[in-house]
Amino acid sequence: MDQDWAPGLTPGHLGAPALEPPPQRPPGTEPGAGPGGGSAPDPDDPRRPDRTGLACGLTLLLLALMAGSLLLTAQALLGGTRHPAAADFSGGGSGSVQVSVPQGASLTRIGQILVQNKVVASVQAFTDAAAKAAGQRIQPGTYPLRHRMSAVAAVGVLGNPSLANGLTVPEGWRATQVYAAVDQRLKLPAGTAQHTAEQHLSELGLPDYAGGNPEGLFYPSTYSVTGESTPLALLQQMVKQAAHEYDSDGLGQAVTERNLTPYQILVLASLLQGEADNPDDMAKVSRVIYNRLAKNLPLQLDSTVNYALGRTTLHTSTTDTRLDSPFNTYRNPGLPPTPIDNPGHDALQAALNPAPGDWLYFVTVRPGDTRFTDSEQQQRKNVEEFNAYQSQHPGASGSPSP
Repeated sequence: MDQDWAPGLTPGHLGAPALEPPPQRPPGTEPGAGPGGGSAPDPDDPRRPDRTGLACGLTLLLLALMAGSLLLTAQALLGGTRHPAAADFSGGGSGSVQVSVPQGASLTRIGQILVQNKVVASVQAFTDAAAKAAGQRIQPGTYPLRHRMSAVAAVGVLGNPSLANGLTVPEGWRATQVYAAVDQRLKLPAGTAQHTAEQHLSELGLPDYAGGNPEGLFYPSTYSVTGESTPLALLQQMVKQAAHEYDSDGLGQAVTERNLTPYQILVLASLLQGEADNPDDMAKVSRVIYNRLAKNLPLQLDSTVNYALGRTTLHTSTTDTRLDSPFNTYRNPGLPPTPIDNPGHDALQAALNPAPGDWLYFVTVRPGDTRFTDSEQQQRKNVEEFNAYQSQHPGASGSPSP
């Protein structure tokens, strides 16, 4: 019976190599033989390695590796390897404890402080909860917390700035008001902060142009208060913040119509803070002051007289305008010698960028109604309306200036 067999295989023993030698070839006729005596493999030689089998094996191995990779990827997408949950309490806790978050503390450091105070169960639980509440920023300060709080509950308290026991300095406060607020927040005898400032003046970090006067350099902002806070440390924070903010606003490179010095710009900003309550009016009052300075006219500002008298009243009498003080801008031309309060960003920008106009007078007739004019006659009419409104609304804000 004729049967086709694969080369090199014997019937009945598929896959077994043949034992009989390959047919002899005449010398010099070996496949691949050449002048150099080299030879190439004979494709009919049963001793030739089975490259097809090797390739198949490598392919199967590659497919197995790919399948394993896909399996690992699927596990990762479906949750991957699960780690034990970090220790955590449940609920809002009990009791009470005051915890101070230091300036510049990392989430890990805050977590360690909370664990030490028995607020949360673990640092990991706290940092995980804080990471999920990415929109909440934990500010330095002293917070009212409870023992055995869940990490989420603790983050909720620490993420509320109103609970940070911070000290807020509003725009327009004078240095004396800042001192009193520091004493009150730190529960110190009245006068402690001011005495500290006077005794450690060189340590406050005041710029040289201030001439040792901190007025105008306690920047309006909210400052952290912790168990380690001292009057000197708080005042230093305010001065440092002022340096940063004023530098950002371009105070040091100020170029104005009058070529005022940086300190004079700061003085002007303090006047605007005391005379206007919104950015638009500040820019217009700034123009009035620049115009009057250019004409060598006295500024005639009630705010400077009140500063000299240590009061905040809206009314200035004829007697007040005769006060012998360098801050009496009814008698003395030019800017007062120092700032009269601590101005904020809007006031400083208005001092650097006055609104265009030819006004020489202004008066806030009633809240939200400040009028500007270059006519003395119109100013008199505006002042008459101001006086009429004041008589009908005692204690209302507003003042005629100049």
